[in-house]
Amino acid sequence: MPPRPDAAAEDVAVRPGLLVLALALGVTTLSLLQSLVVPVLGTIEDQLGVSPGAAGWVLTANLLAAAVLTPVLGRLGDLRGERPVILGILAVVALGTLLAIVTESLPLLLLGRILQGASYGLFPLSISVLRRELPEARLGVAMSVVSSTLAVGGVVGLVATGLLIGDGGDYRPPFWIGLGVTLASLLLAWRLLPRRASSGSGRVDWWGAAVLGAGLVLLLLPVSQGNAWGWGSPGVLGCLAGSAVVLAGWVLLQRRTAHPLVRPAMLADRRTIVPNVAGLMTGIALFASFLAVLQYVQAPPEVAGYGFGASVLEASVVYLLPGGVVGIVLAPLAGRVVTRLGALPTLLAGAGSGVAGFLLLAFLRGEPWLVVAAGVLTQLSVTVAYAALPALVVQAVREDETGVANAVNSIARSVGQALGSTVAVTLIAATLDPATGFPRAMAFTGVALIGALATLAVVVAAAVGLVADRRWGTGRRPDPLAAMEEATARAGEWSPVSGIR
Repeated sequence: MPPRPDAAAEDVAVRPGLLVLALALGVTTLSLLQSLVVPVLGTIEDQLGVSPGAAGWVLTANLLAAAVLTPVLGRLGDLRGERPVILGILAVVALGTLLAIVTESLPLLLLGRILQGASYGLFPLSISVLRRELPEARLGVAMSVVSSTLAVGGVVGLVATGLLIGDGGDYRPPFWIGLGVTLASLLLAWRLLPRRASSGSGRVDWWGAAVLGAGLVLLLLPVSQGNAWGWGSPGVLGCLAGSAVVLAGWVLLQRRTAHPLVRPAMLADRRTIVPNVAGLMTGIALFASFLAVLQYVQAPPEVAGYGFGASVLEASVVYLLPGGVVGIVLAPLAGRVVTRLGALPTLLAGAGSGVAGFLLLAFLRGEPWLVVAAGVLTQLSVTVAYAALPALVVQAVREDETGVANAVNSIARSVGQALGSTVAVTLIAATLDPATGFPRAMAFTGVALIGALATLAVVVAAAVGLVADRRWGTGRRPDPLAAMEEATARAGEWSPVSGIR
């Protein structure tokens, strides 16, 4: 969407290329900090003298903070303007990363990871900025480039960790890279993000945010800690039941709130259901691919009977980096395809490559080049999905809901990543061979098939969306209910139809 006519009076003219660079670097901060701790959990355990379960909270604390903060930050950006919120996020993330570097205490490291969890708000706010500042002809490519860094930055984090620590050493050096990228992002954002008046009206629904955060914490806590607690334990079952009750109560609360955090009608709209389901399944596939490839290629074939005996560095550079490079190169092309052919056909084609990649990993992984090829295909699928998803969300919602709508999609992806990593770890742990101490080969076949099924679900979701578009009209067709609510919101009134949101 082009800038509003009065935008020039608020700030200097926007330079699209530099704006995309600033936002892409910010989103890279998010994915980099998310992934760089994965290979060093064992090192954290040894250096801080904690149990594997306690070290696992380095991932869990970050994920829980993201679940609580992301929708609030997205809504704040809609109401207060994206620039101050983005700058505030980057400052908090820099503080958390510095704390992670200097501390020798697990509680303080967890606090640093909680502060880093604010970085998840950068992606939805970046999409809001692009939607407002760029003309429609350039929006698809710009969103694709920024969104692709979610996947590419994850690979960069794993490779950087491999380069810096190899098979041992201190866990802190990768965080220095994270701090450097965060500070560079902060500087670019301060210099390049335009100052604009906010596009939204109303206020932040803090009660709704608190209830949603509680429900998501109750959902993600057992997902991330189920292996340590036991899947049939009272803690896991109680949290899952509590999550269902709290999230159902949150929906009822949103229906009765004049200015809800998220309109329930938006969550029920088929145009947002498709990208949210696709985001959930893509998150599952992404982490299933990462974990399966990393553990498989590092296994010594003379002991485990499979694998290539790769070091941490070799596993990252040889087997994961090619997919990251492909993602960087193809992101602009994926954006052009989305603009020319539409987001749903692009999502469908990309997911097809992911299914092929996971099937290759499941049944034909005996040679290193086949594993690399499988990684490239699955990374291509993720890159294309991340190019198409924000386009689908933007088509479905009003401009003043762009931040919170993309925040919901970000949460869906985060839940998927948690599920993917948990399922992979559980399956691998359940098939350990007592004689060798390594998982049986069937575990990796199972993880790859789970990734194939998740990506196949993206194919189905995209196909259903295409059929619905052909039957009811394109994704750009206005929603009458949303139009009525937008009209009343602009008039500063409570919507007369809010009782049936």
